[in-house]
Amino acid sequence: MTHKKYPDKAKEPPMTYDQYADLPDDGMRYELADGVLQAISPSPHPVHQLLSQYLSKLLIQSCQNDYITLIAPIDVILSEHEVRQPDLVMIHKTRLKIVTGKGVEGSPDLAVEVLSPSSVKRDRMEKMETYAKYGIAEYWLVDPVQKALEQYTLNGKHYDLKEIYQEDETVTSPRVQCVSFSMNDILSDIPDLPNA
Repeated sequence: MTHKKYPDKAKEPPMTYDQYADLPDDGMRYELADGVLQAISPSPHPVHQLLSQYLSKLLIQSCQNDYITLIAPIDVILSEHEVRQPDLVMIHKTRLKIVTGKGVEGSPDLAVEVLSPSSVKRDRMEKMETYAKYGIAEYWLVDPVQKALEQYTLNGKHYDLKEIYQEDETVTSPRVQCVSFSMNDILSDIPDLPNA
């Protein structure tokens, strides 16, 4: 006589967007990664915040006729089980129907992550794979330590590294053609934070 083995614990079903949206506000930010709830912590470093702000300011100044720029926290709902919060997204004005009361329901034209020590692996591997899977045409990683912007463009279901921009090199984009700035344009606005 054979006995069936049953697991001690049944695997929990993947969390859905509706369950995610119903979570009580506990002051934390979360993402939903393939149905698994992930806390985004600790809070971003002040330099991370300033980089996001100054980058968004430059993008708004040069691209506001054609794109809207949204900064975190904003839910980017890629599927029922995949909800991400990039540091910044851009959406062409011809696609504004994907911006709803819930957040962004679909793939933005550009997603940007500013690297933090606690997010490097997630941003470089997990999010890169997810953003490619859901067809986000361009992905930028901004590295405050290296003072560089890595530009990735979608090639089928994966990203190719198109360029790494540093110092006074002008950032341009095949997808977001209004883009024109350098890393120095961003970094020159960030004050020295002696206690940060």
